[in-house]
Amino acid sequence: MNFFGYKDFSSQAKLDADFMAVPSAKLAGEDLKTLTAAPHIAGSKEDHDTAEFVAEKFKAAGLETAIVPYLAWMNLPKEIHIEATTADGKVLMTGPTREHVDGDRYDNDPRVVMPFNGSSPSGDVTAEVVYANYGRPEDFAALDKLGVSVKGKIVLVRYGANYRGVKVFIAQQRGAVGVLIYSDPADDGYFRGDAYPDGPYRPETGVQRGSVEYLFKYSGDATTPGVASTPDLPESKRIPPSESEVLPKIPSTPLSWHDAAPILKNMGGKVVPRGWQGALPFTYHLGGAGKVKVHMLLKQDFAFRTIWDVIGRIPGTESPDEWVIAGNHRDAWVYGAVDPNSGTAAMLEAVRGVGTLLKQGWKPKRTIVFASWDAEEEGLIGSTEWVEQHPDEMKHAVAYFNMDVGVSGPDFDAEAVPSLKQFVRDVTMQVPSPNGGTVYEQWKKQQAEGEAGRHPDLGFNQHREGSTDQTGVRIGDLGSGSDYTPFIQHAGVPSTDISSGGPYGVYHSVFDNYQWFTQNADPTFAYEQQQASVFGLEVLNMADADVLPYDYVTYGHEIAEYLDAAKKKTADASMNLDFGAADAAAKQFISAAEAVKQKQDDPSGDEDTLNAALRAAEEDLLSPEGLPNRPWYKHTIYAPGEYTGYAAVVIPGVNEAIDAKDATTAQSQLGVLAEALTRASATLEGAAK
Repeated sequence: MNFFGYKDFSSQAKLDADFMAVPSAKLAGEDLKTLTAAPHIAGSKEDHDTAEFVAEKFKAAGLETAIVPYLAWMNLPKEIHIEATTADGKVLMTGPTREHVDGDRYDNDPRVVMPFNGSSPSGDVTAEVVYANYGRPEDFAALDKLGVSVKGKIVLVRYGANYRGVKVFIAQQRGAVGVLIYSDPADDGYFRGDAYPDGPYRPETGVQRGSVEYLFKYSGDATTPGVASTPDLPESKRIPPSESEVLPKIPSTPLSWHDAAPILKNMGGKVVPRGWQGALPFTYHLGGAGKVKVHMLLKQDFAFRTIWDVIGRIPGTESPDEWVIAGNHRDAWVYGAVDPNSGTAAMLEAVRGVGTLLKQGWKPKRTIVFASWDAEEEGLIGSTEWVEQHPDEMKHAVAYFNMDVGVSGPDFDAEAVPSLKQFVRDVTMQVPSPNGGTVYEQWKKQQAEGEAGRHPDLGFNQHREGSTDQTGVRIGDLGSGSDYTPFIQHAGVPSTDISSGGPYGVYHSVFDNYQWFTQNADPTFAYEQQQASVFGLEVLNMADADVLPYDYVTYGHEIAEYLDAAKKKTADASMNLDFGAADAAAKQFISAAEAVKQKQDDPSGDEDTLNAALRAAEEDLLSPEGLPNRPWYKHTIYAPGEYTGYAAVVIPGVNEAIDAKDATTAQSQLGVLAEALTRASATLEGAAK
């Protein structure tokens, strides 16, 4: 077997070259300007306008195109009012302050929706304030040790280190009555470099909007876990919003550091622990000393709102039931130049390239689906509802390729299931980099120089470090926070996610606009062109491969490493667990993977049977019962952490039980893992015969 699972790669190599000649930096830039001309929050008229725009592009390329509506429970803010006062009634701050910098051409548009948190309930609370650093479990535990309670208080936390919904979830568990989440300049502001408009980092009034839906329970519409929220879905099939376990019970809202600073400066109480101090020019205190009270008045307009996915299909000629799906979300909190429309513009150029091949007479062996998802920002809604609407088709879907924050700078990066990590590396070896050589060579160089780790941890795109190939290129593991979540973690579709990163301090703010993008991210749109090529080659090479290019040998070795790390954690926690069955199952999986690898290299003419087994092995890794306390998540190897939200937790049923010091559940989950590995091994062994 030759490159990418092809018996003879020469004809595919020519097709790839013909494709890569099409994507245009100039046209990607023009599409990005159109997509970001107006704020287009999910469910708005402007959001529907972008759906129509994308649909026309799909149709022009020759795709069978449909705009697919769903009806989702979502909020918009009617009124957000925050006021901080001293004990004697002196007003310290009234906000939120409008986002503005002199020289920005976009921040005055009246259609900009004020900063708010998606899924936050309405609320009218007044309470003392306690500062809880990043709002991680260890931060709240530190407050306990210091004798500072958050019960009945408003918790002030800074962005970063975990998903914002987790911050609210833990505060809610501990009896807080509200949460304020602010952007500290230490994390994405002037401490990192010049603030916009002089540089790429968050200016004084910049606010990070975002959803606080409890995505670690399930993603998608809050009222329809496991069921597609189609417009004709009977009300009896929906959970009442008041009973949904993904909707927070306490109000929360985001703030700029401009608005947070007067609160922090006057809080009093003990000096914060080492590491909790941010970059504002005064000493931070924990609060809870009666010096500052905050009044939070949040009036939210919750309603069932229509959202619109755009789905474009190219039917396969030989294996039409095997789908290769590639997607990017289109909705944005405001303009969304980086997040997500840098990805949309790159996807549209990839679609145009595929369309050119269609016009030349080429047709794919497998069905190709390009998807423009809606309402990702509110909770991965468009992608989740579509996956839930197509459970049977997902069993045969051979890959899902995601792009979200397509371009914020020059540093390529990727996350993937282990079976597709080498596939991503191989694709990047084919694509030229704007910096010379190939994308792979530049990727390897930047990792060797430590460049990939230089960008601030802003509370998004946080993934486990992942694995490294023999030449040293690391690929991360898939956590959550983007549209691959329902595919891999609910339906078991092998998935990847690609991006090109850089200093990006305006995430989810009004300043993530075309002006910021052309000043800071990609002035010539060369990286847009690069991402279009990588994305398109992923699709083309998966659609036409003779044998699916999955690498289960790497998968097996990574699982064995996860088990070894869990054993060490168990020993450190003085827990007594029996890893024997799971270890044996992992060894069996590696052996079966090695055997099927030989068959992949020499398939002997039975590719259809082999491919079906290769695809089924990933699905075998799903647990029918799902993870403890969150059964929507079914993958036994990867899930978003219940207390990280974005970052991947590996062998999650096992590791989270160990973290909770719950030996009974940990042992049970080791059994579930062993059963899943045994199922997958049997499937691979059958294919290897």
